[in-house]
Amino acid sequence: MIQTYLEAVNIKKSFFKGNQEVKVLAGVDLKVRNAETLAIIGPSGTGKTTLLQIMGLLDQPSAGEIKIKGESVSMISDKQASRLRNRFFGFVYQFHHLINEFSALENTMMPLLVRRESISQAREAARELLAEIGLSNRFHHKPSELSGGECQRVAVARALIGKPSVVLADEPTGNLDPRTAKKVFDCLLALNRSIGSSLVVVTHNHGLADTLDRQVLLDQGRIKEQ
Repeated sequence: MIQTYLEAVNIKKSFFKGNQEVKVLAGVDLKVRNAETLAIIGPSGTGKTTLLQIMGLLDQPSAGEIKIKGESVSMISDKQASRLRNRFFGFVYQFHHLINEFSALENTMMPLLVRRESISQAREAARELLAEIGLSNRFHHKPSELSGGECQRVAVARALIGKPSVVLADEPTGNLDPRTAKKVFDCLLALNRSIGSSLVVVTHNHGLADTLDRQVLLDQGRIKEQ
């Protein structure tokens, strides 16, 4: 039996504009299996990012629950959620969100330092990961000294350095030209496969989505298998 690592169960999400309720997610059910790669596609404004944030415990649903390895995490404390985000998930966003004052090496080390691992262990792990994605000559460069594609590759390394069980990527190549986008996406897939994580990608790029194990369409607040 294939183990389900992450599961969204009847997730609903509404926002209010004044007195008007805007329904974004209308009962989403989605299972992410161990080590699979999954694309969430669909028109803009359909709640793909909202769903990803809820699955990654960055936002609360209006109704429904999130399960990790079969256990509901909907009622856990903020401290427990923060610990889970650091140890279970890796996050990659459209914009790299690197710390401008830190070098590529220091940015990559951060998740391990948050876990209170030793600086020497974190530095060695960051060096190995950055070298693996072709950035061995950029260890000490700050984001302002790197290209957009290089910054995004550092962001990928930062997301994966803690060997998370699930990587959640929100339009990870959406801000890049096609050639650079493919290079970054290839790095993401290669690193992800090397550590055996599950990967969930929100993307408008159907060419990239086609390279993953499975695609689901989010439309009118619900998931439809492709």
